[in-house]
Amino acid sequence: MAANAIDQTRRMLSLVTYLRERPGAHVADVARAFGITEDELISDLDVLPMCGTSFRGGDLLDIDTDGDRIWWHNPDDVAEPLRLAADEATALLVAARAVATLPGLREGDRDALLRATAKLEAAAGEAAGASARLSVTFESEGGVFAEVDRAISERKRLWVRYYSPARDELTEREVDPIRLFAVGHTYMEAWCRLSEARRTFRLDRVAEIRILEEAAAPPELELRDLSEGLVQPSADDPEVVVEVGPGGRWVAEYYPHDRAEELPDGCLRITLRTPDPASLKRLALRLGSDGRIVSPTGLADSARAAATAALAAYEGA
Repeated sequence: MAANAIDQTRRMLSLVTYLRERPGAHVADVARAFGITEDELISDLDVLPMCGTSFRGGDLLDIDTDGDRIWWHNPDDVAEPLRLAADEATALLVAARAVATLPGLREGDRDALLRATAKLEAAAGEAAGASARLSVTFESEGGVFAEVDRAISERKRLWVRYYSPARDELTEREVDPIRLFAVGHTYMEAWCRLSEARRTFRLDRVAEIRILEEAAAPPELELRDLSEGLVQPSADDPEVVVEVGPGGRWVAEYYPHDRAEELPDGCLRITLRTPDPASLKRLALRLGSDGRIVSPTGLADSARAAATAALAAYEGA
């Protein structure tokens, strides 16, 4: 699917230039020139009118077809070279310089980025000087990112010391990295040799990391579709019931759940599933008086004990 989308994007960019030079081109001729069917070409032409330099009507491509020939009615209106505003140039330059300092960036990519930055500076003029007075500092996970990226490239196993907030403890484990991805934070998906299962690790929770000599050998796994978010409960996961007051109704918006039942006084009983019920103990502490875990009983007792310990710690301070 991704490869098809990339191919279509490249084709449509070429199609714009092709149609500009051939007003009234025949559909059959254009389809033949691009090696696609006429239906595929018509599909591209349905998308092109939504493209342009902005979302204002006059800045969009005005391209249509009568089924036989293709007409582009405003080629001159959208063909002028784009000019960056001062704020746009500043944002681009600051971002480019910041990314160029990332330790996980490959040298070839870094060189290409620096060359592009130099060209942008020359074109930006005074805006380039303003951007030089700004800087961006990345989170400390940059070094972890670099090690994971290198391990994936070299197919090496990793040793990590990782903080688990659900258990409030550091664990040491060896993992075979599979991929890096970002969903709000940056994560590593890996095959964990400690649990003998696929696990996801948030990079800013990695306390220590080391590349090992052993080759990484994760089992053949189908990559998860993360378009619906990082947490996607399974029907086999344990069930947890949480009751929240009016101040805790946001839980139903942020946590995937099986059902939400209205209770008196604006309260809500939420039934959800999670592979790690202990992780919801932090949710209970966050809710405070706005919610409580009803079941399983062991988790409710654990959350109550954690809340009591937290209060005792405050009283001691």
